Amino acid sequence: MAWFRASSYLGKLAIKRTVSQSGSYAERSRILRSRCFRSTVFNQREKASPVPRAVPLSRLSDNFLDATSSVYLEELQRAWESDPNSVDESWDNFFRNFVGEASGRAGVSGQTIQESMRLMLLVRDYQVNGHLKSKLDPLGLEEREIPDELDPAFYGFTDADLDREFFIGVWSMSGFLSENRPVQTLRSILTHLEQAYCGSIGYEYMHIEEREKCNWLREKIETPIPMHYNKDRRFVILDRLMWSTQFESFLATKMKTAKRFGLEGGETLIPGMKEMFDRAADLGVECIVVGMSHRGRLNVLGNVFRKPLRQIFSEFDKNSKFEDESGLYTGTGDVKYHLGTSYDRPTRGGKRIHLSLVANPSHLEAVDPVVIGKTRAKQYFTNDLDRTKNMAVLIHGDGSFAGQGVVYETLHLSALPNYMTGGTIHIVVNNQVAFTTDPRSGRSSEYCTDVAKALNAPIFHVNGDDIEAVIHVCELAAQWRQTFHSDVVVDIVCYRRYGHNEIDEPFFTQPNMYRVIQKHPSSLEIYKNKLLESGEVTEEDIERMHKKVHSILNEEFLNSKDYVQQRRDWLSTNWKGFKSPEQLSRIRNTGVNPEILKKVGRSISILPEDFKPHRVVKKVYEDRVKMIETGEGLDWAMGEALAFGTLLVEGKHVRLSGQDVERGTFSHRHAIVHDQETGRIYCPLDHVMENQNAEMFTVCNRYKISPISKLCYSDIGVWTYPCMWCLNGVHVNVGSSLSEFGVLGFELGYSMENPDAIVLWEAQFGDFSNGAQVIFDQFLSSGEAKWLRQTGLVILLPHGYDGQGPEHSSARLERFLQMSDEDPYKIPEMDPTHRKQIQKCNWQVVNATTPANYFHVIRRQMHREFRKPLIVMSPKNLLRYKFCKSNLSEFDDVQGHEGFDKQGTRFKRLIKDQNNHSDLEKGIRRLVLCSGKVYYELDEERQKLNADDIAICRVEQLCPFPFDLVQRELKRYPNAEIVWCQEESMNMGAYTYIAPRLCTAMKDVGRGSLEDIKYVGRPPSAATATGLLQVHQNEQAGLLSLAMQPEPIKLERAEIRRVRSQVKVVGTVVTVGEATMMTLTKELC
Repeated sequence: MAWFRASSYLGKLAIKRTVSQSGSYAERSRILRSRCFRSTVFNQREKASPVPRAVPLSRLSDNFLDATSSVYLEELQRAWESDPNSVDESWDNFFRNFVGEASGRAGVSGQTIQESMRLMLLVRDYQVNGHLKSKLDPLGLEEREIPDELDPAFYGFTDADLDREFFIGVWSMSGFLSENRPVQTLRSILTHLEQAYCGSIGYEYMHIEEREKCNWLREKIETPIPMHYNKDRRFVILDRLMWSTQFESFLATKMKTAKRFGLEGGETLIPGMKEMFDRAADLGVECIVVGMSHRGRLNVLGNVFRKPLRQIFSEFDKNSKFEDESGLYTGTGDVKYHLGTSYDRPTRGGKRIHLSLVANPSHLEAVDPVVIGKTRAKQYFTNDLDRTKNMAVLIHGDGSFAGQGVVYETLHLSALPNYMTGGTIHIVVNNQVAFTTDPRSGRSSEYCTDVAKALNAPIFHVNGDDIEAVIHVCELAAQWRQTFHSDVVVDIVCYRRYGHNEIDEPFFTQPNMYRVIQKHPSSLEIYKNKLLESGEVTEEDIERMHKKVHSILNEEFLNSKDYVQQRRDWLSTNWKGFKSPEQLSRIRNTGVNPEILKKVGRSISILPEDFKPHRVVKKVYEDRVKMIETGEGLDWAMGEALAFGTLLVEGKHVRLSGQDVERGTFSHRHAIVHDQETGRIYCPLDHVMENQNAEMFTVCNRYKISPISKLCYSDIGVWTYPCMWCLNGVHVNVGSSLSEFGVLGFELGYSMENPDAIVLWEAQFGDFSNGAQVIFDQFLSSGEAKWLRQTGLVILLPHGYDGQGPEHSSARLERFLQMSDEDPYKIPEMDPTHRKQIQKCNWQVVNATTPANYFHVIRRQMHREFRKPLIVMSPKNLLRYKFCKSNLSEFDDVQGHEGFDKQGTRFKRLIKDQNNHSDLEKGIRRLVLCSGKVYYELDEERQKLNADDIAICRVEQLCPFPFDLVQRELKRYPNAEIVWCQEESMNMGAYTYIAPRLCTAMKDVGRGSLEDIKYVGRPPSAATATGLLQVHQNEQAGLLSLAMQPEPIKLERAEIRRVRSQVKVVGTVVTVGEATMMTLTKELC
């Protein structure tokens, strides 16, 4: 294909140069080419087909391809004459046909090679640019210039040539150029090209580089059999369009003032989707996961997913009845056009296909990666190795498809090894207006779908009023996906009959467009008239169908008055048996049998004998072997690896995703090891058990390796020869997408599919997670409350102040705590046998400080009868800190070992002071509560000062707050001053979350009020941290000194002003006095 594209490009340049020099090419009246696809400017244009303009062949024949290209063609012909085997087979066929040697056919009289090449370029231009001439806009408002290259006169053909026979050649292509009649008249060729490329469908596919894919599409597009459906099929299409249209008109009549974001103007989407799903089922698809925004959602729910119509209608009724669900968890609910559902739909071909519509927020396109992740998880759990049984379909708006960055992030995942799903079908409901914005103001490209070209996806633009064309491209999209397992886009160009919603006034911003829309017939009217004209249906047939649909809609509406809604559309099949927030889930121990621990520990610490790792990595693995053998000094990475390994042994699927997760941002994990001589990779966690599933443990930036053949184990489950990522026949690391929004959304969707998978997403640094804030706000923190859907997704956010500046210090702990729905003024039931505190909270936020506690909190996620998101403030310098170690006995389940308390071995929500204090210590003058790595610095400062009258307790679980354990410590130290110490600024970190809850705990045991809580930490700040290392060190030293000072901690306002005045800037050096760190009480604030 390369020579074809190069020669055609050079040919066009030569032809343009010749035409401009000859002056015989008639001047066109031009409209400045609009960068948008649609405009609301109504402009009458002549509809007559362009007449070929006369440019004699003699004027072009000598100059065709010009200079280098013409020389190349002549040399090619001479080479063929000397030795036909010396040229490509396609050129051999071409020259043989010219001299009449091929298949006994006579040569074409009077035709030159140049004429044939020009004709071939004309054909190619229709394939490339024919969509620009297609009739896509149902409103007729489009202003598009037809490219010169689609005019036969551009290539020197005249009216006199229309009935001449031409030979195009026999090329290694499908479709038009592969027909058995290579000799055709120019008129026949043009008619054929116009029918194929310039009708109600505009095809864009010539940007795809693979010849096989282009040939497949050419075969489908250029085959001279027109789209034709028999009478029975058209009757089905009419029925489906009738349901789609009357559903909207019925709602418009009954709910005149309600927002419903109807589908009027795009009703052909519904029969198009149904036909697509039917075709997909015939091709082997068993499950389809769908994501879409609110426009047309109710229609899709009612007509495609068969949600009971009475239920949909009842959701509009403010007086609708609800089942008595007192004492049951019902969440907050959501508006009707955000809700999801699932349904086993029978198909026209007699099969059944499972449909799942994912709930979504109003944030357009945010659901896209969630759907893809859910689809990928379905493929894993159904062993769908070739990715043909589970498919994703995303329905977009034109403005959001072009404007929302998450669309590209999702597209970008489509071919990545651990994210690909075998292709997604994208349907764009193209209203030709985004809310109130014209396309020319909303995007810079010709089409809203141009972003998909970056992924080599074919794009089918179709006139939304031509229902049969819509169905044709929907079926073609299903065929493409099942054939090539890659993305495809269907762009249904339609319109929005009303405004952004039904109570909006569109004439404010698009008066010209809506004057046309007011007079424009619906797609149903257009199709009815077509079938009436053809005689395939009668007026009586249509009236009978209309009455049937209206009767059912009216009956369902009447029944909706007595419909009792059940908000608890609870967990899907895979989640049966899991507890909802009001159902008690027993707290389980997470310790592991010592023998299993050692066996897993050895398997994940020993590398193959012939493996040559980097010397630093080799030392890391040697140290891990020692940790297991001695049972001492287990570091953070080893604790994590043991958590993963033991869960794998228990049959759980472990998926680790994010940025730099293979090595770890701080080079601590080394989950995958690279041979420094051969490039071969080895993943110890793939070898915890014999015959372990290759995808059971997944680090999302790698391929599997065949240890014997050194072939690549591709993502569709087959061994293949080395590909573009291979080096010397061995796969090297394939980096994961540097994306937060898209990847986190994907992992969320993955985690929602099945409770037997623990999915972890790690940010490179904690504050990078704010690139995915929509996922945290709209899905993770509130998804269970809005949509009654659980997830156990784990978020690892490196957090801690160590002088790395404002962007590498804070994971914005305060944001996650602020989104907690826990009541700060009420202490819940805390008895272990009745405690449902975590179940009732929307998520968990922890800041673990030991490898053992991290091990247990990871395992706790899977040893429950419910799932909750877990936010982990993971450490940075603690990863290698000499005192941040655990012994193997803290991981096991043996009674009497140090990790075993009276409740067993499990995650410690609060770690008490490590100085072996008794249950009552009246001599302790200060109790410092803290969280995270500041504990170790406080402990070192305490030891340095011999301040044995100060107790330090670590709050490991911040949310939900451990009221019971905090009260235990308050009772242990009855005379102690209560201090909350943190590294973060006062307006950040955990302080504003901790203070009211600590106050509630104190009041309950008679230990004072909010005024008695002393704050030690940095003062309020706009930036999370200083960018100057010396300032950081002075600040850190100041807060440690203040926390350990012998005097009671109390500062008046005058003292605060004095302390602030001690911060001096001299040039670029900042000096800070020892007392800079403020201690504030509520009265001082």
